[in-house]
Amino acid sequence: MFRRALILGLILPLVFYGVKIILWGFSNIKLANFKPVSAIFLLDVSASNRSLIDKQTGTILKISKRLDSEDTALVYIVSENTYNVYDGNPHKLVAIKEAINKRGAYDNKAYGTAYGIAFKKAVGDALRYQTQGYTPLIVVLGDLENEGDITKQLNWNTLPSNLRKTLQYVPDLKVAFLYAHPEKLDEVRQLLLPVFAEKSNNLIVASEENVEQSTKKLLEVLGR
Repeated sequence: MFRRALILGLILPLVFYGVKIILWGFSNIKLANFKPVSAIFLLDVSASNRSLIDKQTGTILKISKRLDSEDTALVYIVSENTYNVYDGNPHKLVAIKEAINKRGAYDNKAYGTAYGIAFKKAVGDALRYQTQGYTPLIVVLGDLENEGDITKQLNWNTLPSNLRKTLQYVPDLKVAFLYAHPEKLDEVRQLLLPVFAEKSNNLIVASEENVEQSTKKLLEVLGR
């Protein structure tokens, strides 16, 4: 009996030590492979997109909730002009929603969709966060219709070449276009898939009906 207790007394500490070493090894692997994400949301709050804003806000919150606490979230409001309304912890869901509700309220004096300016600002953020070790993600939520001042609109003719240049400096960039009409999204897919080439999973397009499934795919691509 004493011999058995002595053997157990010698073996158990070794087992516990071995388990501790294994767990330590796995934790180091996780830390080594972890890369923070910078999620940049462009939310269209123009009149033509008003009916979908609540759902789109819900999608922003859903993606943000699934991000890591070390990730960051930025939200831009897009209408006649575009500006940032949130920049910080993605888990501050109440703060994100309040910022959208406050700054995204309907303004009958504002007409237009400054997608061009918004995308330019988002690319600037992506470049900045890439240099800080983040994986940048740009999510456009809106109907993608150009309205108002043409100088503020997104130029679809030059977007592919501009995006190709961007990918030279931000190779890990992920881009998603959500909630636009399927016909418009088909155009986006045809224009931009050749740009991403073998990294086609880094481009996600989804109409309202497919957002749920595409959001899951997006999170998988991000490792979340």
